[in-house]
Parts: sequence; structure tokens; C-alpha cells
Amino acid sequence: MTVGGAENLRAELKQLKTTQRPKITAAIAEAREHGDLKENAEYHAAREQQSFCEGRITEIESKLADSEIIDVTQIEPSGKVIFGTTITLYNLNSEESVTYQIVGEDEADVPSGKISVVSPISRAVMGKSEGDEVIVKAPAGDIDYEIEKVEHI
Repeated sequence: MTVGGAENLRAELKQLKTTQRPKITAAIAEAREHGDLKENAEYHAAREQQSFCEGRITEIESKLADSEIIDVTQIEPSGKVIFGTTITLYNLNSEESVTYQIVGEDEADVPSGKISVVSPISRAVMGKSEGDEVIVKAPAGDIDYEIEKVEHI
């Protein structure tokens, strides 16, 4: 996991624990005041929200505990593609360049230029160097790229 990904998870965890959890607890207390819990839709909805919230808290805490956080800016640039690097690829067919950062699966967000380490592009370029040509086996067919730049940012 990248430093940014870990920070995002910590922020979400804090928001869930300090904002969502108290709101849900208050909603459950209010719903209990309405009487019979068996037929109380508000109570059941609040309990379902609580279950989801607690599950997400557990999931985030587990990910943070089990993950290795890699700060690519602290790694000496070698020109090789590794986890966390930002790469600029030149599509040899369409003659267009694209830039992606290789991140963990949970951090992937293609519109913002972050691709998962297990994506076809990442698997094709991992371990390669600037100037290397790679063939990406994508669902739409093979795509030829040249690695223009590898940055540790």
C-alpha cells in the first residue's frame, strides 16, 4: 500500500469511528423509544447500518495492520518500474501518452491515474526499465507501449 492509500484509509476509519458510529447509536436509541422492536423498520435499518459500519471498521483496521506501507519517494530511482512508481507510457499504435501510478488494489482509481498492481498494464511493465517496449494483453486485444518515464513521486 502507498503512503497516500494508508492516509486515506486512516481518514475513513476516523470518520467512521467519530462521526458515523455515534450517529448510528443515536438512531438506534431513538428507534427503541418508538416501542415494539419486531415491527420497527427504523430500528432494523439502523441496526443494518451499524452492522455495515462495524464491518467496514474491522476491514480497514485489518488492512492497515496487515499492509506494508511503501514510500516510493524514499527509494533510490533506478529507472525500473516498481510498486508505487509513476510511469508514462507511449502507445505505439495510437501515438498517445498516458501516465499512471502503480498502487495497491484498494487504491486503484483509473480516472485519477492510479492503476492496480494486478492490472494487465502493471503486470506487463513491472520490472521493466525506461525505453523498454512492452505488450499489454488487454481484454480488447494486445497493446504495444514504450515506457517513456519512470518517476518516484
